[in-house]
Amino acid sequence: WEMAGHGVPHTLIVDNAGGHLMQRGEIDMVIVGTDRTTADGDVCNKIGTYLKALAAADNDVPFYVALPSPTIDWTVHDGLAEIPIEQRSADEVSLVWGKTAAGEIAQVRISPETTPAANPAFDVTPARLVTGLITERGVAKASREGLKAMFPERA
Repeated sequence: WEMAGHGVPHTLIVDNAGGHLMQRGEIDMVIVGTDRTTADGDVCNKIGTYLKALAAADNDVPFYVALPSPTIDWTVHDGLAEIPIEQRSADEVSLVWGKTAAGEIAQVRISPETTPAANPAFDVTPARLVTGLITERGVAKASREGLKAMFPERA
């Protein structure tokens, strides 16, 4: 609603349509948020962000990350090695609410009882896949140098 309020043309899509639309040349730019950004420009965000960045890179689509500066963790440099990834309950993947054969609303299993389920909540997108970091001070290069130039008091 913010983009519409500012008159910015935009289209809402389902999570996994991005890559397909990028291949078809229907995406001009990707902008995602971040929960945590390293001092070197790696980005930790909701699961699936890394895949969107890979698709953007493969299709020459600029990939930007919008973030307030307090989300930059100046003590972390290698996001993949240093940021722990929360693993959510396997039940979020294995169970859904639905109607039983008897017509009752119940939680039902959609995978075999013996099948384990991985449910990471976040992933890390390396800085090399990020075109720029959009901050309240401007757009920084996704690198230690770019962030230090934008935030010299942190150098």
